[in-house]
Amino acid sequence: MSWLEPTSSGDAEVDEDSFSLQFSQLDGEVWSDPLTVIERSDLFVNWADFPSVIELGGGRLAAHWLQYNGPGTYAYQVRLAFSSDRGESWSEGLVPHEKITETEHGFVSLIAAGDGVGVLWLDGRAYSDGIDSGVMSFRHTVVSPDGTVGLETVLDPRTCDCCQTSVAAIPGGLIAAYRGRTPSEIRDIHVVRRLDGTWQEPSLVHADGWFIPACPVNGPEIVASGSDVRIAWFTAASDSGRVYAAVSDDSGETFGSRIRIDEGRPIGRVGVLALPGGRTFVSWLEAAEDGEGAEVRARIINRSGRVSPSVPVGTSSAARASGFPVLVLDGDRVIVAWTDPDENRVRVAVGGVGS
Repeated sequence: MSWLEPTSSGDAEVDEDSFSLQFSQLDGEVWSDPLTVIERSDLFVNWADFPSVIELGGGRLAAHWLQYNGPGTYAYQVRLAFSSDRGESWSEGLVPHEKITETEHGFVSLIAAGDGVGVLWLDGRAYSDGIDSGVMSFRHTVVSPDGTVGLETVLDPRTCDCCQTSVAAIPGGLIAAYRGRTPSEIRDIHVVRRLDGTWQEPSLVHADGWFIPACPVNGPEIVASGSDVRIAWFTAASDSGRVYAAVSDDSGETFGSRIRIDEGRPIGRVGVLALPGGRTFVSWLEAAEDGEGAEVRARIINRSGRVSPSVPVGTSSAARASGFPVLVLDGDRVIVAWTDPDENRVRVAVGGVGS
């Protein structure tokens, strides 16, 4: 689990402009002492666009963070680093995107790719001087541990500006999910697949028809178990907020009917896991009935599409500072982590899901 926190030295007051990317590893019931990936005063720190650390196998890790490269509010680039000793030391950060402009580059998804890592991100180079298209694009590349950056591919030249992306491995390739953006400002969820080394054309998961001439900052989450793919997302089409999930049994080529998940007051910020027995675990943030605060809630969908009663995972907040809950499946238990903005802490809940 990784997080950003303000840094301080000795008894000095915390420097709010300096942050460190830290992580800890769970072994059974015990979290390891935190290790630091990077500490800088020019990190881009944002409630929705945040760093990550992933395992590549054999004690190797990859991490990404966002770093300013200009004076503008959104002038930042992606940085990527590797560790071969479980995070005790890290390579120097490199930029995985071909063109370095003083524009937004973020909402990164990382996935193991051989000995290296696949990097998917939203790219704002079209906002740079001399280019007037003014849209974000969704891109992919592979970076080797020695720092060699592979061919950059445009997966979709026009996407929503600041919704999270997500990626999963499927037989023969990858499937990535993101929020698209049509010229008429319909911003629904799309997937794009990489099969046998070639990226296919994007496809729509469901035609919600959400017209919104701005970014909702509420991206999808996708996971896969073999050819079974599960996706969850938020939409407010027809001015009604809803959280949906859908399942595919053909590696994401097609998806079944969407299944509503929320309790009627969804904030979104979804998570999804593939459970044993073809079941799907979905989490989301739901506003409290009294209008004060919010809860992280969850449901399980069985293979036939039946939805279990929702259960509260933990208390949170509707504020941006509460961030986005993150899920992982560890054997027969689900681990959920989220930010408690009132106490400025990371909270963790663990629940058994059986078989």
